[in-house]
Amino acid sequence: MIVLGLTGSVGMGKTTTAAMFRALGIPVHDADAAVHALYRGPLAVAIEAAFPGTVREGEVDRAALGARVFGDADAMARLERLVHPEVRGAQADFLEEAARLGAPAAVLEVPLLFETGADRLVDAVVVATASPEIQRARVLARPGMDEARLATVLARQLPDAQKRARADFVVDTGAGLEPARRQVEAILAALPEIQGTAFRPGLPWPRDE
Repeated sequence: MIVLGLTGSVGMGKTTTAAMFRALGIPVHDADAAVHALYRGPLAVAIEAAFPGTVREGEVDRAALGARVFGDADAMARLERLVHPEVRGAQADFLEEAARLGAPAAVLEVPLLFETGADRLVDAVVVATASPEIQRARVLARPGMDEARLATVLARQLPDAQKRARADFVVDTGAGLEPARRQVEAILAALPEIQGTAFRPGLPWPRDE
């Protein structure tokens, strides 16, 4: 089984690209979703100890925690030291299950793939990208976003050009869904585990019954 790391800067269409892999039958692990699940579990205790007042009724209040760490590099680093090992564990469990089920490929969707060194854990990297103008318009349309917050988010992320330079595959989401979908199909068709099999672009992966 080949493991793909999917990443992309904020607003570049990473989540949409992940959905396209899922639609083709490829299992995807969403690091952000894993974090949200951890915030409802045992990790909430450790976060409350590190950031008192950020947990409500046993669940991390993401708005309160975000206000506490956003723009504070030291606080963000402390939070990441709590969260990242737990996410890595969830990813390992996910990959073990995907391999057990015979998936030819699996995707780890990780926003900070390069920044956290998680690219070392995958066989190939897919970067979702779009033009700066499209990125900015997408992000600023989100609730609570403004130019200052966007600048702070981008400051934590490797620039898009550097991500593309380090990628094995690039999916340009700026031209619309159908062109992006064809790029995802082409990536799967190029993988050694899929070449020469019954996989056909546009159809889900034929799982064994």
